Amino acid sequence: MRYGYKASAEQFSARDLVRFSLLAEAAGLDTVAISDHFQPWRHSTGHAPAAMTWLGAAAQATSAVTLGTSVLTPTMRYHPSTVAQAFATAADLAPGRIFLGVGTGEALNETPATGAVWPGPKERRERMAEAITLIRRLWSEERVTFDGTYYRTERATVYDRPTAPIPVYVAASGPLAARLAGRVADGFICTSGKKAELYEELTGAVVDGAAQVGRDPSLIRRMIEIKVSYDTDGELALRACDWWAALALTPEEKTGVEDPVEMERLADAAIDRAHTRFIVATDPEEVVERIAPYVALGFTELVFHAPGPDQPRFLQLFTRDVLPRLRDRFGG
Repeated sequence: MRYGYKASAEQFSARDLVRFSLLAEAAGLDTVAISDHFQPWRHSTGHAPAAMTWLGAAAQATSAVTLGTSVLTPTMRYHPSTVAQAFATAADLAPGRIFLGVGTGEALNETPATGAVWPGPKERRERMAEAITLIRRLWSEERVTFDGTYYRTERATVYDRPTAPIPVYVAASGPLAARLAGRVADGFICTSGKKAELYEELTGAVVDGAAQVGRDPSLIRRMIEIKVSYDTDGELALRACDWWAALALTPEEKTGVEDPVEMERLADAAIDRAHTRFIVATDPEEVVERIAPYVALGFTELVFHAPGPDQPRFLQLFTRDVLPRLRDRFGG
């Protein structure tokens, strides 16, 4: 079992996220995963530092935590070759401590930055699978000429290639992407707070995808971002969720929204639902009990996403009250 901290690039500046990550490392957490947005979900109070630049700073500032993206889209804003070069550099700065988490992306981040038409789900999955293939070749080969459906290179070389393979995690919120993770990824990522049966479907799809290509599914790491607002003050824990009301929007409510001003308006209209995606608790035993079903499904890498503005307070209280109980019950 590994326990981590979600560095929320949508909510905080790059400098603050480095500071919080150092606190997380000092408090005994194992992993720091940063999100990657070109535009945040809130126009008026949001941030969007570049994740790959930030990883270089975090790699030099920290000394023990594993660092990676949860998640980055290597298909539109970034050409896979750029991602391969950047993560190889990060692995040189922090040997053995880097992972690449990828997903099919959101229109909010990709189309305003590129002017490209937002592809359908099938094309986004195909692009991601092809990008992973190219990235891995660039990490392991010289003079890579690649002629894919979506990406091409001509005698391309990443000159500072990683000395050991960088784990690639694939994020999935549906069974087709989860099967892709089972076929090609070193790890699988999803987020908490949805219907319980979805997680059984997703983990089953990972196993199915692995079986399709003769892989051992037990070798595919399972990471989940657990959204938790823990505080000794119940009102603070509840109100901390308000900033993240966009997470409570249904897919139908936010599909195709490309403007953070509009996303903020929709989120504010749903603020009474903001807490529904989070474990909101003042009792550390309750937090452990509500995390237990995810562990039972085989998730062994738990990354905690705290919603409130006072991240040092959360880290202090959570690692004091909850983390020891998690380790006592689940190991790590």
